[in-house]
Amino acid sequence: MTTKKINDKRISMYAKKDGTSAYMFHLYIGRDPLTGKQIQTTRRGFDSPKQAKLAMARLEIEMNDRGFVNNERVTFRDVYNEYFPQYKNTVKESTWVKTEQMYKNHVLPIFGDKILSKITPQQCQKAINDWYDAKFTKYKDFFRLISSVFQYAIRLGLVHDDPTKRVIIPKNKHVKDMTLNYFTVDELRSFFKYLDSDTYPKRATFFRVLAFTGMRKGEALALTWKDIDFENNQISINKTIARGADAKLIIQTPKTRASERVVNLDDKTMNTLKQWRSTQAKELLMLGFNVLKNKNQLVFSNTNNEFIQPVKPQNWLSKIIDKYDLKRITVHGFRHTYATLAFEAGASIKEVQEQLGHSDFQTTMNIYTAVTDKQKLETTKKFAKYVNF
Repeated sequence: MTTKKINDKRISMYAKKDGTSAYMFHLYIGRDPLTGKQIQTTRRGFDSPKQAKLAMARLEIEMNDRGFVNNERVTFRDVYNEYFPQYKNTVKESTWVKTEQMYKNHVLPIFGDKILSKITPQQCQKAINDWYDAKFTKYKDFFRLISSVFQYAIRLGLVHDDPTKRVIIPKNKHVKDMTLNYFTVDELRSFFKYLDSDTYPKRATFFRVLAFTGMRKGEALALTWKDIDFENNQISINKTIARGADAKLIIQTPKTRASERVVNLDDKTMNTLKQWRSTQAKELLMLGFNVLKNKNQLVFSNTNNEFIQPVKPQNWLSKIIDKYDLKRITVHGFRHTYATLAFEAGASIKEVQEQLGHSDFQTTMNIYTAVTDKQKLETTKKFAKYVNF
């Protein structure tokens, strides 16, 4: 084969295994967005320098149009490892801890080792279908985590398309109807009638505070006595406990900005708190803790005068429900109970939204709609009973 003149140093001739000659080129295509290292690509098998030069020109045009193109070795995990430290800087510790667990338990086992640019909409569809079929309540959250990595990769120029955008999201039919997760006024009265004879005043006080303020469990467990204004019958909600790194309980700001609020209490709830403060001081003093000297004394603490584990209140509640054969609700159901009964008592949507610390007006409206639908049904029954003939 006659040697042809090569004017471009990036193009060279080489010998193939069969003894014939061919041409190849080496092209610098930029820096790897993940490592910062310079990347070169090599293409072989051209019959002439002209063919090699033409192919090289096409690749350069593609690079100019699309940016970094040597992405065939970049995996989903590679991008995740770059993305997640940036994400951690934008959210609370408890949020990134939960998100990291979802990535490691559900997303990375499926997509971690796949080449990012090769992931298809069909693979994404299968993943969300499998999570849905397995009845994971957070299957939509898992799916959003896939998209977050792709959106980050798009910003880096690693890919130019997010395959999750072409997936059909299954409608959640597995979610329990949480509109039933509350006590009616009669059920709440029965609950507290049994609590009046309870031998554990701490849990009786805890549920009284939840039911008559609508505060979240984590907010109640983070309360200190200096947050309570006994003179004006108010509680300042300015923090919550959450699960941080290494499963450690931490104090952080409330869920949203609207969650930082002052709530009003009735006289009986305030008296219950006063009685509990006195009882707690005696109990902890016997254990060697002087509550009066602790300016940040928790309202609700364990026997070591530390945070109560968030699962504990649900255990308290389950024991009471089982003992007295009561309607089964969750601890969060007391928040729903407050909202439901407040609406039934005539409170406005705005008043309930502020008391609960909802940043999203629609969240409050969803509860209101459930209550008004129930009231409409009761009105229909009363009318039919009255005029029936």
